[in-house]
Amino acid sequence: MSDASAANFDFDLIVIGAGYGGFDAAKHAADHGLRTAIVESRDMGGTCVNRGCVPSKALLAASGRVRELADAEHLRGFGIHAAPVRFERQKIADHANQLVTTIRTNLTKTLERAGATILRGKGRLEGSQRVAVREASGIERVYSARDVILATGSDPFVPPGIETDGRTVFTSDEAISLEWLPRWIAIIGSGYIGLEFADVYTALGCEVTMIEALDRVMPTFDPDIAKIAARRLIDGRDIDARSGVLAKTVTPGSPVRIELVEMASREPVETLEVDAVLVATGRVPVSKDLNLESVGVTTNRGFIPVDEAMRVMVDGNPVPHLWAVGDVTGKMMLAHTAAAQGGVAVDNILGHQRLIDYRSIPAATFTHPEISSVGLSEAEAREQAAAEGFELGLVRSYFKANSKALAELESDGLMKLLFNRSSGEVLGAHIYGLHAADLIQEIANAVARRQSVRELANEVHTHPTLSEVVEVAYKQAAGALA
Repeated sequence: MSDASAANFDFDLIVIGAGYGGFDAAKHAADHGLRTAIVESRDMGGTCVNRGCVPSKALLAASGRVRELADAEHLRGFGIHAAPVRFERQKIADHANQLVTTIRTNLTKTLERAGATILRGKGRLEGSQRVAVREASGIERVYSARDVILATGSDPFVPPGIETDGRTVFTSDEAISLEWLPRWIAIIGSGYIGLEFADVYTALGCEVTMIEALDRVMPTFDPDIAKIAARRLIDGRDIDARSGVLAKTVTPGSPVRIELVEMASREPVETLEVDAVLVATGRVPVSKDLNLESVGVTTNRGFIPVDEAMRVMVDGNPVPHLWAVGDVTGKMMLAHTAAAQGGVAVDNILGHQRLIDYRSIPAATFTHPEISSVGLSEAEAREQAAAEGFELGLVRSYFKANSKALAELESDGLMKLLFNRSSGEVLGAHIYGLHAADLIQEIANAVARRQSVRELANEVHTHPTLSEVVEVAYKQAAGALA
């Protein structure tokens, strides 16, 4: 493209949404000399920084310390006798809040330093290569850009029949401010958000009832991992977990009333009265105000269809100069997935062809201990093995055989490794145990490179460290090759 035609646009790139996906895209673009603008109507940093991963990790860190100090039996194993633990809810909440402010400020400064223009307001498409921004004052401006990236993210999903008031019935958006500690809280959903908050609330002395509509608790996790993890994370705590039941109605108040019915038959089970309800039933895309019809794009349940280069698709064809990244694409709804997609989109805009590899993107749940995974589930791996005609290999490596885990008196844990028994290629891994969120990265890197356990089994790991759990799995797998 000649300089003359580029100059006809206000910007080379406009990104709508300054969450993790939009931020990474805008920074990458500005760093590579594109005249970049980023549009944001709420707080810079989006869900992750303000209402998601960042504040929740601060709460988990603080409540995790409380859990550790209050675990007299565990400490006795080291010969330690601690005084009864006391904590200040407000100071724990302040820690999360201060962290949010710090990271949000850093992120904004990083964008400004990179040379990106921050446009405050609500962005939407105005046809091809045009973006309208409505400022809080109501003033609307239209900008032109050679390329546009949609990065509007997602909001918590509240199922029909559930009424929220932000105080007694709320989503993760409100839960992270930890305004009060309900004596008895019901958590609807047992995915990673529900589990992390159950970890926080039980550590701080609340009773939890966990309600899962599907037929098993922790339905999104590997069944073997879920089984062993639930012993500690659910059964070992003040949690009454119920599966196969649906919260048909939830009415805020004091107490909150929850009408439970059987998922299969919709027959009434009972009506619970609790102090509060956290609705952790997944997330929905934020796409309805983007004016997608102006460029002929139809969403799929609100999700914007994209290819693996992050181009927005209509009837199997890419829409010129339009891209989408992050939760609004509905792929893996994780901050680091959004960031990776943002980088891929901008590389393609810059003319460097690149596709995203979802299989190598890890996921983690920051309970105590943690759960993590990467690559294929066992069911997906079995399907692939049947389709491609190879035998699936599966090995388990236990933390109770690991010196470092034993030294920490934290030997409850399991790693499950899936691999191709002919080629040795690593297909996926699922870990529950101390620092599982860090351990998964090694396997994620192997999956990204499509490596075989043949080479991986010879890589030397530091002794004594938890990473040897991975080494043992690799060696077992190499020994099991056909």
